Amino acid sequence: MAKAGKSARQKGHSYELAVKKLHEDIGFTNVYTSRNESKRLDDAGVDLAGLPYHVQCKAVERLSPTIHEILSSMPQEGKINAVFHKRNRKGTIVSISEKDWMDVLAFLKKNNYF
Repeated sequence: MAKAGKSARQKGHSYELAVKKLHEDIGFTNVYTSRNESKRLDDAGVDLAGLPYHVQCKAVERLSPTIHEILSSMPQEGKINAVFHKRNRKGTIVSISEKDWMDVLAFLKKNNYF
């Protein structure tokens, strides 16, 4: 059983690095994994930092705790919290709270993106 746990942990770490690279590819140059840089953020459930929002990465088939529980456990200090959830053969979704989504839309509208 220890091997399965180690494999799952490695899968999670690999996914964090993949999401980090996605952000770097679009121009975020200061993104880092909190696991390597900030115990405080890592302990608060933030996997990627150096972004204008917090990111938690999950690469599991059955998510426990739930998206709602993950979002509510992340820092509530004014940054948007986002959960990237990847499932095998299903792709990735990104979840944020309704309030954060409305803030994003208001920002886009204010800056004439639509």
